[in-house]
Amino acid sequence: MSNTSFPIDLSAYKAVTLDPSNSTLTSEQREALTSNIQLCRDAIVFFTATGAARGVGGHTGGPYDTVPEVMILDALFRSQPDQFVPIFFDEAGHRVGTQYLMSVLRGHMSAEQLMKYRAADSTLPGHPELGLTPGVEFSSGRLGHMWPYVNGVAFANPGKTVFCLGSDGSQQEGNDAEAARLAVAQHLNVKLIIDDNDVTIAGHPSKYLPGFSVKKTLEGHGLKVLEVDGEDLDALYAAICEAVNTPGAIAVICKRPMCPGIEGLEGSNHGHDVISVKAALQYLESKGHTAAVGYLKGIEAPKNSYSFLGIGDKWDSNRNVFGDAVNGVLAGMSESDRKAKVLVIDSDLEGSCGLKKIHDAYPEVFIPSGIMERGNISAAAGFGMQEGKQGIFATFAAFLEMCISEITMARLNRSNLLCHFSHSGVDDMADNTCHFGLNNFFADNGLDDGYDTKLYFPADANQMKAVVNSIFFNPGLRFIFSTRSKTPILLDESCKELYGEGYTFTPGKDEVVREGTAGYIVSFGDALYRALDAVERLKQEGIDVGLINKTTLNVVDEDMMAKIGKAPFVLTVEAFNRRTGLGSRFGSWLLERGYTPKFGYLGTYHEGCGGLWEQYPYQGIDPTGIMNKVKSLVG
Repeated sequence: MSNTSFPIDLSAYKAVTLDPSNSTLTSEQREALTSNIQLCRDAIVFFTATGAARGVGGHTGGPYDTVPEVMILDALFRSQPDQFVPIFFDEAGHRVGTQYLMSVLRGHMSAEQLMKYRAADSTLPGHPELGLTPGVEFSSGRLGHMWPYVNGVAFANPGKTVFCLGSDGSQQEGNDAEAARLAVAQHLNVKLIIDDNDVTIAGHPSKYLPGFSVKKTLEGHGLKVLEVDGEDLDALYAAICEAVNTPGAIAVICKRPMCPGIEGLEGSNHGHDVISVKAALQYLESKGHTAAVGYLKGIEAPKNSYSFLGIGDKWDSNRNVFGDAVNGVLAGMSESDRKAKVLVIDSDLEGSCGLKKIHDAYPEVFIPSGIMERGNISAAAGFGMQEGKQGIFATFAAFLEMCISEITMARLNRSNLLCHFSHSGVDDMADNTCHFGLNNFFADNGLDDGYDTKLYFPADANQMKAVVNSIFFNPGLRFIFSTRSKTPILLDESCKELYGEGYTFTPGKDEVVREGTAGYIVSFGDALYRALDAVERLKQEGIDVGLINKTTLNVVDEDMMAKIGKAPFVLTVEAFNRRTGLGSRFGSWLLERGYTPKFGYLGTYHEGCGGLWEQYPYQGIDPTGIMNKVKSLVG
């Protein structure tokens, strides 16, 4: 299959040229553009579906939706190269399929490469990365970050028009409000083309943010706004021409349903993510792409065949277990107490962070909200300002970096705030580097005498429940981290569940998972079961290594430090950023107490490789990498 040709003939793409001074399409231009739109939409359905078939996911709806405006921009860039910055800047990085397809059509890589979409080591990660993929001309992936950046591109290219492909989801971010004001004030020649399909991950903005209007919001910032039917090619082209021919910042809003023309997905938020193989096969069959259908049916998802020691057969998703654990606490409260004392605020990721379980069970404490992490975490903190009240907030760990200032203000206001940051680390991250949750220690950014802040990273589902039960009613800022991937239930040396019946979590106390005489590995979260496997294998080789679970990340357990500080070596293992994680400070903690074992620290240290479980060995933090490091320390 690796030698199979791309089964949709992209050589049929027609090199259209359009002059923006003429806003009316000829019949030949309209026919060519229509043909290109269908060809590219079919190709996007196919190659994103290979991600679904391979198990690495992806996003179909966004790139599929925006094909008409991309085709028009391509024709404008080809016709008037000196008038434009010819880059398809896109503030919705999950629409990376657009960048990969245009890279192929521009001759930077082969069409066959698209069939490795989001696979490990394919250089086609789930968000665009400059310098990694041939033909990709910018990095993107965190909503609300691209328009402000494009403003700078416009400053650097006076006299040229710069386009930014936008979305109604991106426009919910506060960064875009700031970008709009600057673009208007400085008369920047930035043209926004916004796909407004009333769909984000969690649902429809018109329902969870009633009153929000992309058009009215942008007009309030002073932009001229043109609103068109995004599927009406003539109207769309005329609006883009008007935008090009009018100086200053202008937005063209394309109203359309999500996934127009795809049966079962049109208008649904399920179209936001990757199309299912079943739906893709149905679509491709209806278009007569029999070779593409055959290829999709033949894909087998790669599996990690490694057998880990020290774990049970059950694996569970801690990001969802968080919701179960919170529900367990809420179940013990009366409805009036829940409404008075707890507020849960979502940021369009309830299904990914375990909050949907809370939403379904206790809607009276749940606030569905938009893609507004800074505002939402502050609202949760404000609710928790009063003694006895708890604000709860959750999003992806990658976005923790966006909330540092808000966390500081929550601390200064002595808020009681429980945060769950899922998708921590690198495991299962086909989205790749921009979505790695690496800098979680940034949440602990207060002074030594600041209001209490604690960071927790449970190792399995049993410990997640124990952590939530233990800290739920504690005052202060509490951050609980989990991964996108499932983690196994850990076993003790007698093969019983390590954190099973009778276990109680004590904040601030490190726990011995395995004793050892040769030295100790200190780990946490999803790195712990990999470290446990390495420890078991090293013991089999005669190297008696111990393992410590440091679930409370930012508190020094003096008793445990005294124990391991006298060992021959200490090695920290984590998926966090090697420059900012536990290892970057653990050596200092040892030295401050007069302990001088050999010391090493493993963590994520370079940009990702795509794929899922492949990220761990790529960073050298898999069992093999851990064992090799231990052997170097043992000497």
